[in-house]
Amino acid sequence: MLQEIHKKLDELYPEMVNIRRHLHQYPEVSFQETGTARYIADFYEELGIPYQANVGGNGVIATLKGGKPGKKIALRADFDALPIQDEKDVPYKSKIDGVMHACGHDGHTAQLLILAQALAMFQENIPGTIVFLHQHAEEYAPGGAKPIIESGVLDDVDAVFGTHLWATTPFRVLQTSKDVFMAGPDRFEIIVQGQGGHGGYPHQTKDAITIGAQLVSQLQHIVSRRLDPLETAVITIGQFEAGNAFNIIADQARLVGTVRYLKKDIQEQVINEMEKAIEGICAANAVTYSFNYEKGYPPLVNNAEEAELILEAAQEVDDIETAEEVKPVMAGEDFAYYTMEKPGAYFFTGAQKEGHSYPHHHPKFDIEEQAMPIAAKTLITAYFKYQGK
Repeated sequence: MLQEIHKKLDELYPEMVNIRRHLHQYPEVSFQETGTARYIADFYEELGIPYQANVGGNGVIATLKGGKPGKKIALRADFDALPIQDEKDVPYKSKIDGVMHACGHDGHTAQLLILAQALAMFQENIPGTIVFLHQHAEEYAPGGAKPIIESGVLDDVDAVFGTHLWATTPFRVLQTSKDVFMAGPDRFEIIVQGQGGHGGYPHQTKDAITIGAQLVSQLQHIVSRRLDPLETAVITIGQFEAGNAFNIIADQARLVGTVRYLKKDIQEQVINEMEKAIEGICAANAVTYSFNYEKGYPPLVNNAEEAELILEAAQEVDDIETAEEVKPVMAGEDFAYYTMEKPGAYFFTGAQKEGHSYPHHHPKFDIEEQAMPIAAKTLITAYFKYQGK
């Protein structure tokens, strides 16, 4: 039957593309995805598959109970977009100014919806219960996964699987890990309050820009000189805002950035080292400061047995040429909350478009759409393999 499901997904591929391109033209940012959630709910309404809307916010959970006994397994897809202007020259370019699907969540939604449509045709012969978990707000902490879990709708689920169409991984390649797979992403803001003045009289000021520059340099030394070289962390300053004229010394500087880590103790060490560096530099320059550190999603840790099932499932998907274990990536994912609560695993489905090298969150981001049925086939194959555990 599994091969019949795979074949049906191939037959429904054009509809999968249509859904993805529709969603791509009408993106909605995190926590504002009401139209997308309604589209998903309407799809299940037409299929006659029971669903719950507004789960944990804008989440939509549909449930297909198979005709044979078995386990209850959730398959997750996220559906929020990003506040980025779409710069692609394609017919399905975003019609919403300043908003685009720059991470493939439109594809995740399309592949799960069509998988549900295909499985409804085989319902009587399917073991167990499939939960189609459509999650809002993956891109922006606190995210949608945690409130969905807190709603209790997944309490009786036995396992959770998910995938990301990964635009920097070659098409027909699947990647996963049997341990830590993605980093914990945190955010911080530093405001240096100095004393501004005339550009020709620096000795009468406390230059927030030069102090901020010292901070940018010193914070990089935490990873290179304070952490064990065998541990992993990233400190990135993404914004440095200060000054408003060429001849005025700025009185305030604002630095905003992110910390990425794989282990909890490294996260705490980085925070402590940042506090010491900021306090020391600001004290040496006789200025005040504020330091706001926001902890984001935890690292995504796959369960080894479930990750092995993904690798085994890949061997039964004809379109996959390579299935491999990889080192962790420093991007973050709130799928991490699911594997903290339930057995499960996350994997990348290679979706690199030929001649298209733009990464995730880029204004010209796009995916190889033929990766969508590959992702759907792998998810349902893993589902069947878990039923046989």
